[in-house]
Amino acid sequence: MTLTGHRTHTVVDSPVGPLTLVAVDGTLSGLYMRRQRHRPPEETFGVPDPEPFTEVATQLRAYFDGRLTSFDLPMVFAGTPFQRQVWTALRDIPYGATISYAQLAARIGRPTASRAVGLANGKNPIGIIVPCHRVIGSTGDLTGYGGGLPTKRHLLAFEAGTLGTALF
Repeated sequence: MTLTGHRTHTVVDSPVGPLTLVAVDGTLSGLYMRRQRHRPPEETFGVPDPEPFTEVATQLRAYFDGRLTSFDLPMVFAGTPFQRQVWTALRDIPYGATISYAQLAARIGRPTASRAVGLANGKNPIGIIVPCHRVIGSTGDLTGYGGGLPTKRHLLAFEAGTLGTALF
């Protein structure tokens, strides 16, 4: 599914670096880190406008301040039906918890699709809010993350309450 409509974006600061927020017709459709693997081209983000992102920025601040463990925001996803199913399931992983790609595949009723789940996870367009960082390898290893493994480590340590020093 491709999203059409009026696109806007803004950039907010965070402990993991600048985050580019993108909206289509005022609804959050993207949260991208500066060095994100599947970051769309800048020209697709639309015009700069912080207005649609007031609540997103407020909830992100509360999350990074340790006062919010679950986001409550309207979102719209551009992707295949399978990708959207994976991204929706990611939202059910509790704050501070991790699951494996195989467990996530089983949760969506596709127990043999852990590789496909990993690929969909890596293309999550709304990082942090849709917590793809909470998915790890079956051995407990941190495997791939669109925002880079240091960012994934940082987010997991932050949520586990074991964060030492700031990442950036």
